[in-house]
Amino acid sequence: MLWGRWLLPGASLAVGAGLGAALSARWQRGAADTEVPGLLCRLPVVPVVSADSSAPAPIEPARTELTKYGLPGLAQLRSRESYVLCYDPRSRSALWVIEQLNKETLSGTSDRSSCDFQEDDSVHEYHRATNADYRGSGFDRGHLAAAANHKWSQKAMRDTFYLSNVAPQVPHLNQNAWNNLEKYSRSLARNNKNVYVCTGPLYLPRMEADGKMYVKYQVIGKNNVAVPTHFFKVLILEKESGEIELRSYVMPNSPVDEKIPLERFLVPIESIERASGLLFVPNILKRTSSLKAITAGNKR
Repeated sequence: MLWGRWLLPGASLAVGAGLGAALSARWQRGAADTEVPGLLCRLPVVPVVSADSSAPAPIEPARTELTKYGLPGLAQLRSRESYVLCYDPRSRSALWVIEQLNKETLSGTSDRSSCDFQEDDSVHEYHRATNADYRGSGFDRGHLAAAANHKWSQKAMRDTFYLSNVAPQVPHLNQNAWNNLEKYSRSLARNNKNVYVCTGPLYLPRMEADGKMYVKYQVIGKNNVAVPTHFFKVLILEKESGEIELRSYVMPNSPVDEKIPLERFLVPIESIERASGLLFVPNILKRTSSLKAITAGNKR
C-alpha cells in the first residue's frame, strides 16, 4: 500500500485550523482597502480556512487595551509576480502557494541559470530558512511554485527562488515523480483557459509500534526547517466552456517510482482540506455551480 502507516484523513483529522480568522481577515482588509500588487489582485480563488467568514467585528474601545502592544502574529501573505504565498514561520516554509498558469505564462525566454536560491528578506530573521540550512542535509530545495511555470518573465521566475517558496524535498521525488506532476500541470495549462495550481506541505500522522498516532518530522539546519511528510497539489482547471474541473494529488516525501501513473496519487479534495486546515471547494462554488472533481475512479 502506497501510504504505509501514514493516515490521509477521510473523516477524522483536521490539522492547522488555527490559520483561520487571521488569514481571512487580512485578505478581506487587503481587498477592500488597498490595491495589492502582484498576482493576488488577479486571483479569483484564494484558499482560506472558513468559507463563511465575514469581516471581523471592530474591536470595542474597552478592549483595545488588549492590543496596546500589538499582536504577536498574523497570517503572512506574500504577493509576487508569479504566485501568492502564505508563509508559516514555524516550519520556515509556506502553508500554501498558488499560481495561475496558461499559455502565456508558459511562453518566454526566461533563463533558470540566471536565478539563485535566496533568503526571503521580507520574513523575520528568526523565522526564515537559509541556504546553509539545506547544505549537506540530503534534501533538495524543492520549489512549491515551480520555476518552469513562469517563463514569461525573468523576474517572475526569479521570485520562485525565494526560500519561502521552497521546502525540503527528497531528491528522488523532486527530480522524478514530483517533476512529472509539474510537467503534467503545465500540459493541462496548454489545453485549458487557465489552471490555478495550489501546492503545499503536509505533516500527516503515522501509527507507531505502540498503536498510537504521532505527527513526526525531521528538521534541518540551525533554523530547524521542517521536512514535510507529504506534499499536496490542487489543480483548478478553467475550461473554455466555463466548466471548472478539480484535480487533487498527494505524494509522500520519499522516493517514488516515476513509472507509477499520476492517477494513483489522485485523492479526494476533502482529504487535503482536512489535513491542511484549508478549504477549496466552498470558495470555488462561490464562483461557479459547474464543478467536476476528477478522482482515480473517474479519470478521463
